Amino acid sequence: MVYDRLVSQPILDLIPSSTLRFYVGKRCGMPSLNQDSINEILKDCGRKGYRAVRLKGGDPFVFGRGGEEALALKAANIEFEVIPGITAALGCSSSALIPLTHRKVARSVTFVTGNVVSGALPAWSSLIAQGQTLVCYMGLEKSLEIQSGLVQAGLSASTPVAIIGKGCSAEEEVYTFELSQLNQIAEQLRGLSPALMIIGEVVSIRQQLVDIAKEVSQDERLVSAP
Repeated sequence: MVYDRLVSQPILDLIPSSTLRFYVGKRCGMPSLNQDSINEILKDCGRKGYRAVRLKGGDPFVFGRGGEEALALKAANIEFEVIPGITAALGCSSSALIPLTHRKVARSVTFVTGNVVSGALPAWSSLIAQGQTLVCYMGLEKSLEIQSGLVQAGLSASTPVAIIGKGCSAEEEVYTFELSQLNQIAEQLRGLSPALMIIGEVVSIRQQLVDIAKEVSQDERLVSAP
C-alpha cells in the first residue's frame, strides 16, 4: 500500500498489519518524496506483481496527481483501476453546511489551489464572476496574496469567507468572516491542516442552516428523552 498524509489513522487501522506500506505524504514546507519517486514506487510494485493500493484522501483526479500516476503506470504497461472518491470541496462544504451552489446566490463553482498566486492562473478577474463560488485548496499559507489579489480585481472586501479545518471528521473546525479579515484569521490558524477555503455569498447561508440544525438537534433530544 502506498498512502498519503491525509489518510486518517482509523482508516490505516483497518489494514492488516502484514501489508507492506509506503508512506509518501506531502506537506508544504516539509521534506517529502517528489512525484517522480512516487511514480517509481508504484511502477516497482507493479513489476513485482504486487496487488498494490495507492490510497489518497479525497478524489485522486482532483489536485491529487492521480492522472500523472496513471499515465506513469500506462507508460510502464502496468494495469490499474481508478476508484473515484469525494473531493474535499464537496465533502467539507456539505459537512460544514455551506452549499457551493444555491439558487439566486451562486450558479457556478471554481476549484483552485494556493498556487493560483504563483502564476498558474494569474487572471484574478476570472475568479470573481458574479454568482460564482471560489474554493481554494491549500491556500492558508497564501492568504495575503489571495486576499489582495481578489480585492484588487474588484471583489468586495465584505465577501463572506469560510475556512474549514480537518473537514468531515470529529475534529472539524469552521471559521466564517469577511474577505478583509482573511490574512488576519489565516495567520491565527497557521498549522491547521488540512484546511479548505470557501469564498462567496454561499458562506452566509451556513448560519441559517446551523440555526436550523441546532433546533432539530434539540427537538431530537426532547423526543428521545425518557
